[in-house]
Amino acid sequence: MRWSRALPAAGIAGLAAYDVAQRRHALLRNFPVVGHLRYLLEAIGPELRQYIVSSNEEERPFSRNQRRWIYASSKLENNYFGFGTDRDTEYLDGYPIIKQRTFAGAVPNGVHSTDAVIPSAKVLGGPRGRARAFRPASVVNISGMSFGALSGNAIGALNHGAALADCLHNTGEGGLSPYHRRGGDLILQIGTGYFGCRDDDGNFDLAKLCDVVSSGPVRAIEVKLSQGAKPGLGGLLPGAKVTPEISEIRGIPVGQDCASPSRHTAFHDVDSMLDWVERVADATGLPVGVKSAVGNLTFWQELVAAMGNGDRGVDFVTVDGGEGGTGAAPLIFSEAVSLPFRIGFARVYALFAAAGIAERVTFIGSGKLGLPDNAIVAFALGCDMVNIAREAMMSIGCIQAQKCHTDKCPTGIATQNQWLTHGLDPESKASRAANYIMTLRRDLLKVSEACGVAHPGLITPDDLEIMHGQAFAMPLAEVFGYQPGWGTPSEADRAAITELMGGPAHLP
Repeated sequence: MRWSRALPAAGIAGLAAYDVAQRRHALLRNFPVVGHLRYLLEAIGPELRQYIVSSNEEERPFSRNQRRWIYASSKLENNYFGFGTDRDTEYLDGYPIIKQRTFAGAVPNGVHSTDAVIPSAKVLGGPRGRARAFRPASVVNISGMSFGALSGNAIGALNHGAALADCLHNTGEGGLSPYHRRGGDLILQIGTGYFGCRDDDGNFDLAKLCDVVSSGPVRAIEVKLSQGAKPGLGGLLPGAKVTPEISEIRGIPVGQDCASPSRHTAFHDVDSMLDWVERVADATGLPVGVKSAVGNLTFWQELVAAMGNGDRGVDFVTVDGGEGGTGAAPLIFSEAVSLPFRIGFARVYALFAAAGIAERVTFIGSGKLGLPDNAIVAFALGCDMVNIAREAMMSIGCIQAQKCHTDKCPTGIATQNQWLTHGLDPESKASRAANYIMTLRRDLLKVSEACGVAHPGLITPDDLEIMHGQAFAMPLAEVFGYQPGWGTPSEADRAAITELMGGPAHLP
């Protein structure tokens, strides 16, 4: 009898020891034994949902099917789906349909392999002659998520994953930390707090910026005007996350809430902003762009007008959707402030295109674009690259617990709690981040082939239609008021990227 009671306890203790020692699953390292319940429920979820709870498409902000695709892709497991779609396509409004071509050119090399290479169709900083202009090696890159909002292990995993996938990693506005130095090339984001490049009073310091740029593999600078999660509000890093390490990197007091202003102090309008951009570009030699959610269009109209003569200008524009993102925010801001990505991006792009200067700018989209169908719509609307954030977090273990603002992220990603962060192994998760990015690129290339082009940036608004239930469908160009020729790079850029991809271009 004594042995019969001891054996289960020994088995549980052994399982707990194994869970704590293993490195593949952060959830099991942080919550040994009981964490297996989550994987059991995930495994039998389809059967349970036939009778109770929600369907595969009901959960938000990412549905169960979307998360399953990301998880499977990150592990290089079977990410196919059987028995047709769960979406009720006959009654959905705004559902995109990609129109494949019956006859097309040669299949791009590597279309069925995750090592497919898809560089940007445009040279970043090339039109303005920046000294360190370059062609980004990947159309899929990691969006801005700061160290502080995310743990050091999470940032390290993402940066190493970016190196493995040969893509860019945006630092977020929290400064360039040691965890951003795991091999991945960087886009340095400068927010309203000027973290890492500010003086003792919190003002922008150009000399410190140059020091930061020279200290790491920084390829471009992104000036964050606002973000989709909290447009016009500024950021807030809770004091619980402001550790001594973060304090040193950002130049802020330990343990105190860190509030980023809602507006920049280094400039106050479009004219002074462009002067500042040119000063930063001249000092660093780097391409400089802006990131913003889209609300009132006055800023964008003034920016396009000021760039009309070509004397000054930004090298890239990152448009963030109002669908929200990794940043914690008041509910009203995450749900009702700024335009959703498709509408916001289309309005901004149309201004540049109508002025004849869209070809001078690299357009980057952000806002749930780490899913193939959303990304294809973005490319058809005129995006040259897409940035991914929450999907990248899922690839390294995020389970959509939605505790990012509490410092209690169970998988050690959006927290500074040492016990929780120790569960996330940066090395194994870096491989998963890279697998996911490379799988997404592969699927984008597959869809490009189906549309008869060699590169996703060559997919046109005429290659998609938006369904409105069973009543009717409208071409994407008509939905957003695009003129013929809008949404694609210049003829020279189309020819160059087609040659690089080794395939034919379908020109409208």
